[in-house]
Amino acid sequence: MGNDMNDKLSFSLFAILLSTVALSSNAHSADYKWKIRGAISNIDPTSSPGSIFNQTAPVTIDDAWGVTGTISYFYTPNIAFDVLVGLPPEHKINVAGNEVAKTKHLPPIFSVQYHFLPNEKLQPYVGLGLNYTYFFNDRLYSGDKFDLSDSFGWAGQIGVDYQFNPQWSVGADIRYADIKTDVKVNGEKVGSVDVDPTVYSLNIGYRF
Repeated sequence: MGNDMNDKLSFSLFAILLSTVALSSNAHSADYKWKIRGAISNIDPTSSPGSIFNQTAPVTIDDAWGVTGTISYFYTPNIAFDVLVGLPPEHKINVAGNEVAKTKHLPPIFSVQYHFLPNEKLQPYVGLGLNYTYFFNDRLYSGDKFDLSDSFGWAGQIGVDYQFNPQWSVGADIRYADIKTDVKVNGEKVGSVDVDPTVYSLNIGYRF
């Protein structure tokens, strides 16, 4: 009798274990509603942003590296709401080839994404949304007061994730943000600059 009970108990435990393994193996990344990503990003402003002071003084803005992160909520397996944040990168500003100023900015981007293959390991997606850019620590090397206005514009994204298990992934994406700022020196507007960066990112993601 004792051996029969032990055999039945062992069989039951084995069956439960097999069921658990089966459920785990059948899990998909789409079973998890939230996803966070940490990334290294290169923020590359447009090569011809505009001019200030006069039409013969072209402005260029150097690219910068930064740490970014996103959090996404999957409303359906295909549709996600995504927010991008990051540590503020510092950009050097050149006029007629000479470095004259620098600034930092916070560029949160709010997007709606469409994921084409939510149950596959390779998951391409696109996104469209809005960005709000706040410039701060504006500094003109001449010592004059220097201000860049905040900006509000659209943003687009293409990306792909490789989901090597239901929760962990690696990925890459490219974003474009429409950013235009007015330039003021000593309170007087001296021009406008189209920053319009393309942002290239490599990320690690986790779904939960």
